[in-house]
Amino acid sequence: MKRILLTLLVIVTHKSVAQNATINDTIVLSRTQAEALFLDKNLSIISEKLNIDIADAQVIQAKLWPNPTLTIGEINLWHNATAGEVPALWGNFGKTTQVTAELEQLVQTAGKRKKMIAMEKVGVDIAKEYFKTFLRNLKIEFRGNLTELQYTQAQEAIYKKQVSSMQTMLKGYSNQVSQGNIGRGEYIRLKASELNFLKEISDLQKENNALQKELKVLMNLPATSFIKLTDEGFVPDQKNIDNINLGNLMASAVENRPDMKVIKLGNDYNENKYKYEKAMRTPDVTLGISYDRGASTMNDFVGLGFALDLPFFSRNQGNIKAAKVAIDQGKLLTQEKTISVQAEVLQAYEDLIVTKKLYESVDANYETDLDKLLESYRKNFMQRNTSMLEYLDFVEAYLENKSILINSKKDLNKNLEELRYIAGEEIN
Repeated sequence: MKRILLTLLVIVTHKSVAQNATINDTIVLSRTQAEALFLDKNLSIISEKLNIDIADAQVIQAKLWPNPTLTIGEINLWHNATAGEVPALWGNFGKTTQVTAELEQLVQTAGKRKKMIAMEKVGVDIAKEYFKTFLRNLKIEFRGNLTELQYTQAQEAIYKKQVSSMQTMLKGYSNQVSQGNIGRGEYIRLKASELNFLKEISDLQKENNALQKELKVLMNLPATSFIKLTDEGFVPDQKNIDNINLGNLMASAVENRPDMKVIKLGNDYNENKYKYEKAMRTPDVTLGISYDRGASTMNDFVGLGFALDLPFFSRNQGNIKAAKVAIDQGKLLTQEKTISVQAEVLQAYEDLIVTKKLYESVDANYETDLDKLLESYRKNFMQRNTSMLEYLDFVEAYLENKSILINSKKDLNKNLEELRYIAGEEIN
């Protein structure tokens, strides 16, 4: 019995260790590697891209001719005394059997089929631009999450360093308190600071968890994985910003932004729609060939015919007018969108320049000097050359300044991504 219990304990322990190893499956990625994974594995991108195939299928459908129609009728299953006789179909069968058959084919006139194909081809181009718009929206969400994850990682590292330093001091203070060399009040004050740092770390870890969830879905990673990003790309290359030509960027956005292209393609679609509706004024023709057995002046009658609508009342006037109005409406929407895009690019560019100026206002050595000064304060405090109040005040100022520095980097990154999104190009 003991042997069985021991075996079970080993199995359960092994399973528990394996599960913990799986949960802590850390993946270290740069921003570039993360984005490559996102573009390759994201299920929403793969799904959205299928809309292009759907639009291509609509072009194939538009190219097909209408199917012919076969009608068979007037088959009598019995006869009465008044029935006349006709030659049998075979043997003695069918001497009193009547049947009619008709084969019809619709022929579209005025190039309707060609115009419908043109409309569906524009639909394919629109589907491609909608995919680009979808990808553009998903990219800024993904890159924003990467920036936030790098930010929380950096903030957490700062607070963990302070906790480590504080715990070292608390260990020393605890010994001094037990020996009666230091009052317990000072120890409690340091402990309160430690708890405050731990609370900050806890909040940052919760933010990290939320970002982990979003990024794992976007990159199609296992739920048990843990993403750790390198610092690469958190601070954008200043040359990319310095080389921006605002005039060229505005012109490029108007010309190439996917949502702008959708509006322009919509105008092309409206033009083709107008041509199609005008073609609908011309009636389509239905050609037919019919066979009649036993109900005509001939026993086996074969005749030709055609059918078409007579455009006495409707010549598709309403639809033609609606299509014409849609063209005028599209032109107005294009003008409005052009102004909107240019204004958006200008605002995003100016926001980026403001953020860049703030980032550049910080001396290159300021962050290093700040770290050195903190270490100096810590040593002086441990040697009792600096009071606890002075030390903790400086720690608070240090953390506030570090937060400002990290936020300036994050804002610079986000503003550049915003400009890329609004301009519709990478700006590399």
